[in-house]
Amino acid sequence: MSITFSLNPQVSVAETDDGAVLLHERTGRYWQLNGTGLSVLRSLIGGETCEQAAQTLASEHAVPTTRARDDVAALLDSLRSADLLRENR
Repeated sequence: MSITFSLNPQVSVAETDDGAVLLHERTGRYWQLNGTGLSVLRSLIGGETCEQAAQTLASEHAVPTTRARDDVAALLDSLRSADLLRENR
């Protein structure tokens, strides 16, 4: 069984020219994502696995896959610890 992700229902997303701003409506806290972070977020909530999102990131930005995996994992950890993203099992 693979893990999929979804935004916390209490999170609003407003896209900007260079990424997005996420608002956790319960806490009132904001987070800003650059364009790359938004792309990874879209991949994850669109059903891609972390590995698939990392492969996409590596190919789009010509970075080593290991770095892309680390970047996706770091973003995922940050989004989960801020209660912005949920795992669906």
